[in-house]
Amino acid sequence: MNEIKILWVDDEIDLLKPHILFLEKKNYKVTTANNGQDALDLFDQESFDIVFLDENMPGLSGLETLAEIKEKKSSVPVIMITKSEEEYIMEEAIGSKIADYLIKPVNPNQILLSLKKNLDNSRLVSEKTTLDYQKEFRKIAMDMSMVNSYEDWIDLYKKLVFWEIELENIEDHSMIEILESQKLEANSQFGKFIEKNYEDWFDPKEDDKPVLSHTLFKELVVPEIKKKQPILFVVIDNLRYDQWKAFESVVNNHYKLEKENTYFSILPTATQYARNAIFSGLMPLEMEKKYPQYWKNDVDEGGKNLFEAEFLTEQIKRLGLNTKQEYYKITNFKDGKKLVDNFKGLKNNDLTTIVYNFVDMLSHAKTEMDVVKELASNDKAYRSLTLSWFKNSPLLEMIQQAQQMGFKLILTTDHGTINVKNPSKVIGDRNTSLNLRYKTGRSLTYEDKDVYHVKDPKSIHLPAVNMSSSFIFAKNDLFLAYVNNFNHYVSYYRNTYQHGGISLEEMIIPFLVFNPK
Repeated sequence: MNEIKILWVDDEIDLLKPHILFLEKKNYKVTTANNGQDALDLFDQESFDIVFLDENMPGLSGLETLAEIKEKKSSVPVIMITKSEEEYIMEEAIGSKIADYLIKPVNPNQILLSLKKNLDNSRLVSEKTTLDYQKEFRKIAMDMSMVNSYEDWIDLYKKLVFWEIELENIEDHSMIEILESQKLEANSQFGKFIEKNYEDWFDPKEDDKPVLSHTLFKELVVPEIKKKQPILFVVIDNLRYDQWKAFESVVNNHYKLEKENTYFSILPTATQYARNAIFSGLMPLEMEKKYPQYWKNDVDEGGKNLFEAEFLTEQIKRLGLNTKQEYYKITNFKDGKKLVDNFKGLKNNDLTTIVYNFVDMLSHAKTEMDVVKELASNDKAYRSLTLSWFKNSPLLEMIQQAQQMGFKLILTTDHGTINVKNPSKVIGDRNTSLNLRYKTGRSLTYEDKDVYHVKDPKSIHLPAVNMSSSFIFAKNDLFLAYVNNFNHYVSYYRNTYQHGGISLEEMIIPFLVFNPK
């Protein structure tokens, strides 16, 4: 270990000699000063790794010295050690971003712990996290072999996401690779589970089934509406569970999580199917029959999600709710700011629904723009980019205003997305749909092992474009690539974020209910 240099500033520094000797035996180099000005002079002359600082000193006070140190070199951690238990001093010190606050008398081990926490934290956390995951690895593998229900898959997926986020900042990258292999195996098993069980979820006699896109509003939103508290219902398009975990702490500054449910997106896990199902309360086959003026199939011209407000209004009528509600779709920053500026006008609504499209645009931009490919090169970077967007978005301003107005907050999405790595060859006629994670059409030729093939779309409540149409859904991290111009197609779409198929990331969806703090 390189020698750690400590600057210790205290007007009674001679009384701290035993502590200094203790640290020097531990191979720390300690330089001392008995007033703030001398400390600043030393700070200018020499580089220090950390500063111990007394608050109550003659001349420059500890807080004044702290401000000067932070101005000179803000990255150096400062630990305040003081006799004072005055609350305002603690608050001012914490507000000035001190690394720790210790109250005298302190013992040497307290000092050592604070040093390790601030200087050796990364290595210690990395080693402990690696060790913990190594212990958990076998349990996850065993759990995976025994999963036989949708609840088990939810638990397993959340566990994998937890470890993915825990491991993302450790120094041992081999652990990330091991986790990636576990996720791949999990998705392989999950694909088999969906193929075996998905059709049964539409059997009215089947009790063991999850909440799905078309039952979400009735099962999870309506009970909250009936509590008579105004609700802000936010659907962020294309948001995965791990992306939600990335900005959870930001939401928690304003709202307290009341309950976390999980539901399953219908197939295809694509906006025109999953989000229309949420707002209509119907599966696509029923939408086509009941509202032909609103529904469009893959091969039809025009926008596929233009009537969500109408679908929602119709569903609320069918459910017999006497609800004052408004619906907004935000597709750009300007529209978001406009709604922020007029947000107080929503105070009398029982339900305000906002569809926010940024994350979906981000995933498409990664496919088409080199700069976004660099910024979101992997799942860790994708989460980071989502966090950065959320912290600076009009959506956060809306959530802040909703909290001040006493709104309950419901946060969810329509489907997730997966980083596709490997191509699977497919052949179809020119009327075959274009999505990379599913295809619908006739005379489809494909690799059997790579897809879930539904010969009769009606069996999973999907409309058929013609009598012989079927659906195929890609599993794992595959994307469906046409044989024509195959190499160009593969190089363009590999390592892009796609949706429409079967994966834990696309199908297992967070549904979160918050109360204002």
